[in-house]
Amino acid sequence: MKRVLIVDDAIFMRMKLKDILEKNGYDVVGEAQNGVEAIEKYKTEKPDLVTMDITMPEMDGVAALKGIKEINSAAKVIMCSAMGQQSMVMEAIQAGAVDFIVKPFDSDRVVESLNKASK
Repeated sequence: MKRVLIVDDAIFMRMKLKDILEKNGYDVVGEAQNGVEAIEKYKTEKPDLVTMDITMPEMDGVAALKGIKEINSAAKVIMCSAMGQQSMVMEAIQAGAVDFIVKPFDSDRVVESLNKASK
């Protein structure tokens, strides 16, 4: 079972993603509400996959992605973005994100992205 860390500053989004993932056989091992927490949780939980919101307080998703990649260059991080954040999505892909999913979440798209990333 793949272990996933969910990072989003909105509790509703974390709950929604957790629900989708658990129904599809993923083990949600942790949640973080900003990039600083994400890096700490990544170190302690060592998840197989991370879903990372782009826009968050304290440290945004792109900076957190870079921090996680410094810990583990093979880390698999999937960015989550609202519409209209294309430039940040491109920056995240260049920084090593494996995919991105757009909010509001489409369950099938989320599962497809995680399945693809976990191969």
